[in-house]
Amino acid sequence: MSVDTSESIRASRQAHGTSPRRPSVTVVVPAMNEAKNLPHVAARMPDSIDEIVFVDGHSVDDSIEVARKLWPTATIVTQTRRGKGNALACGFLAATSDIVVMIDADGSTDPAEIPLFVSALIAGADFAKGTRFALGGGSDDITFSRKLGNKALNGIVNIKFGAAFSDLCYGYNAFWRHHIPVMDLPETAAPDAQWGDGFEIETLINVRVSNAGLKITEVPSYERDRIHGESNLNAVRDGFRVLRTIRSERRVTGRKSTKR
Repeated sequence: MSVDTSESIRASRQAHGTSPRRPSVTVVVPAMNEAKNLPHVAARMPDSIDEIVFVDGHSVDDSIEVARKLWPTATIVTQTRRGKGNALACGFLAATSDIVVMIDADGSTDPAEIPLFVSALIAGADFAKGTRFALGGGSDDITFSRKLGNKALNGIVNIKFGAAFSDLCYGYNAFWRHHIPVMDLPETAAPDAQWGDGFEIETLINVRVSNAGLKITEVPSYERDRIHGESNLNAVRDGFRVLRTIRSERRVTGRKSTKR
């Protein structure tokens, strides 16, 4: 989808006195043992959200029960394998809205920012990429070493794939649901672990979206500290998984994006 086309459509609607239908929005919330954090996430969720897809990662606490109380109409999914990547793939498969938003369940990504991501998509973007490193963004959580590592990996991706990311590994993103096929995520029904099941998922999605020639708009976002519990992310182990993803992906030229 090109910006010119979107602007032409809006101009035509204005000339004929019509307004576009508000796109529906699904928020995918992957969670494993986040029962204490979910009320904080729900309290910040905009009322305009059409669908919540809660993906449980085989929690041993009462995450599912808490989610059902907070979002009585939510679609509850149990992921088929382990890892954030598999959880997101399962959630995307269950989503039914025009727009899909991916957030974390630990309170670090602020649901109140969702309208900013949706606005970027309505304005012409195919993929709205959250960034902590733009004016209006920031982080209470990222350490100096992680920031340095992210910057290095970011630079490698931008050079190798001709991209312009400022925050490669941040997982707060939104996109039009019809673009999911270009991400080519691991098959959720496969019984064995797949590459892309882990925290490398954000990098895999970002690279493939860029390779597909989709229009990417970065959205400033402020990352907060997790409220309760400890993260499953291991900076060294998962950093190497991100690096492996970057090395294994190949730049694609002349590939066209999907259209709305």
